[in-house]
Amino acid sequence: MHYLIAAVLGYLIGAVPTAYLVVKKLTGQDIRQVGSGNVGATNVKRAAGFKPFLFVLLVDFLKGTLPVLLAKFVFPGAPWLHVLVALSTVIGHSKSIYLGFAGGKSAATGLGGFVGLDPVAGILLGVIAYVTMRLTRMVSVGSMLASVLAPIMLIVFKAPLPYQIYAAIAGIYVIYLHKANIQRLLNGTENRI
Repeated sequence: MHYLIAAVLGYLIGAVPTAYLVVKKLTGQDIRQVGSGNVGATNVKRAAGFKPFLFVLLVDFLKGTLPVLLAKFVFPGAPWLHVLVALSTVIGHSKSIYLGFAGGKSAATGLGGFVGLDPVAGILLGVIAYVTMRLTRMVSVGSMLASVLAPIMLIVFKAPLPYQIYAAIAGIYVIYLHKANIQRLLNGTENRI
């Protein structure tokens, strides 16, 4: 029963459509009809500017981090439950019940869950993603590189096996959600920041 409740709560928290709510409040627009149409922080920057982008990025990150930290606090010896909560927030962000099961690409929320599971590895991964984004000027490249490196880092950091499995599954899922970006990268038409 604990696992079911944790999964549902994780999903509902992850599903809160921060980008949609912020853009709607500030501009009256539906973010799904603006820019790339993605319900994520990068598209908020296009639709509403830098400060709203930072706010959405932070909230989406915390949607992944805080539920995992709470799960670790309440159930410290249950790594599979921690992973279930982290994965539920990622799925919630990308398949939000509040938006008819549409959503963002879960990069910030996935990183947030990763930091909740292993703070040192997560912060290092975030730095790598940020530097990559700055060098390439493409958020998608930084997000996908982080997704590839996440399970490798947890193996190196000797994290519990369930955490390593989470990193692999979430990483594959986030890359899958970037399939349109991959096509644009191959075509040389990917959006830059």
